[in-house]
Amino acid sequence: MMSKYPDSFDPNISEEVIYTGPHMPTDISDVEGFNIGQLLLSPTRTYLPLLKSLVPKYRDSINGIIHCTGGAQTKVLNFINGFEVIKDNLLPIPSVFKMIQAASGTSWKEMYQVFNMGHRLELYVKKEVCQEVLDDIRSFDLEADIIGNVKKASKNKVTLSSPFGVFEYH
Repeated sequence: MMSKYPDSFDPNISEEVIYTGPHMPTDISDVEGFNIGQLLLSPTRTYLPLLKSLVPKYRDSINGIIHCTGGAQTKVLNFINGFEVIKDNLLPIPSVFKMIQAASGTSWKEMYQVFNMGHRLELYVKKEVCQEVLDDIRSFDLEADIIGNVKKASKNKVTLSSPFGVFEYH
């Protein structure tokens, strides 16, 4: 495997830690048409066409846009002051994240801090336009839903209700 895919790892890494865990990159995944390596390395979809459509139309109703890369479900903590973000209607978790959690033993609380868990983009919009914004997003053939709400709070906080428990982040 290492000689066939030398560009898939840093040559300075000890061979004993390259390709560890229960899966090899060429193993079949549960996503049709993708092996494990393809599933893990497939590029993130760009949201520029969606945002080019939404921002001009809803500029006065958008309070925030969070791309959940690098900070995942807690990234919003870097951009709020005096609010609690309550996420209590999360989208289904893609199988790749369940696979990573099972293979690594990482706690679900940490998984939501490190990985987007299927929520790649969050729009914080006024309640009055939520359904209209959802309809526009779905017209791009994207899965979307209202995943929660925001309320004033004495300290910044994200409360996340998941199938694996309720987690609080500060």
